[in-house]
Amino acid sequence: METIPVADLRPGDIIRLVPGERVAVDGIITEGRGAIDESMLTGEPLPAEKAPGDPVTGGTVNGTAALSFRVTATGADTALSRIIRMVEDAQAAKLPVQALVDRITSVFVPAVMGLAVLTFVLWMILAPAPALSQALVAAISVLIIACPCAMGLAVPVSIMVGTGRGAQLGVLFRRGEALQRLADARIVAFDKTGTLTRGAPALVAIETAGIDRATALALTAAAEARSEHPLAPRSSPPPRRKASKSHPRRMCKA
Repeated sequence: METIPVADLRPGDIIRLVPGERVAVDGIITEGRGAIDESMLTGEPLPAEKAPGDPVTGGTVNGTAALSFRVTATGADTALSRIIRMVEDAQAAKLPVQALVDRITSVFVPAVMGLAVLTFVLWMILAPAPALSQALVAAISVLIIACPCAMGLAVPVSIMVGTGRGAQLGVLFRRGEALQRLADARIVAFDKTGTLTRGAPALVAIETAGIDRATALALTAAAEARSEHPLAPRSSPPPRRKASKSHPRRMCKA
């Protein structure tokens, strides 16, 4: 077994995945059974059980079991990279309203430029000396006041902001057009409950037998204080492992 940088991984490599470690690339389980937290992809709070032959996705988090998996995709071919690329494509898409804005600006921009030139000429002819400085101020004022930049930039910027903010909240837009059509939506259908949850389980009730509630909570907290299980309570996020300066992210290849 050897330790190599993630950038050197290739499809077909066998990776050892230790408990609590984040999956670096996509692959298929070859050895071991355990649960992997896939809430970043599915929104489901409960970890998904994995066995030999099941796929794993880069970016998800291993539970308490030691697993081995065969790399199937790296770099731009991973599921996470495809999601990022989809968001970028949606940000770069041109909405139907953008075509209308382009048609308006194609007429508006030349009209404003012509009006600025006309203003400059009139001030040069009619303004008292020195006319040049006054004509320049008047022409530039026309350009600033009637600047078409807002019309040309507002729609692309709104697409970028909308899709970016949606991605932060877990909502991905395959096409920028969906943002424009969303304004007319009156009914929204969700395919599963995981879409509506926070992606993390919460304690809703406690039932005890033979001991009181406080004792049960104290025993549970003591048992899981240092547990790496996804359902173990944590008062703060687990500390990150420090990586080598020469190899920032490392994986073990068997």
